[in-house]
Amino acid sequence: MTLSEILHGKIESKGHSYRNINMPWYVYIAQARTGRYYVGITTSTEERIKEHNEGKGSRFAINQGPFVLVYASDAFTGKSEARKREAQIKKWTRDKKEKLIKGEWK
Repeated sequence: MTLSEILHGKIESKGHSYRNINMPWYVYIAQARTGRYYVGITTSTEERIKEHNEGKGSRFAINQGPFVLVYASDAFTGKSEARKREAQIKKWTRDKKEKLIKGEWK
């Protein structure tokens, strides 16, 4: 296992990539070239944006990219907590998301 794999919580085994379950999870907001926002979760925001910009991920990401990271949450201790926050933010209006990005909303 390399330092990069440890830092990014990835373990390679037989061609499959696994994320370390003990890694912190983050909710992120990325802005597409079209101005639209994409909300997701990841253990590494930099790696995830890179993946989106390489055409990996959701159909939205493939069609709307490239992306710029505009927000990353504080760390969550588990994927479930991060997923709940992601679902909450996805329901928000654009205005409310922009307030979160600017630090005017928690």
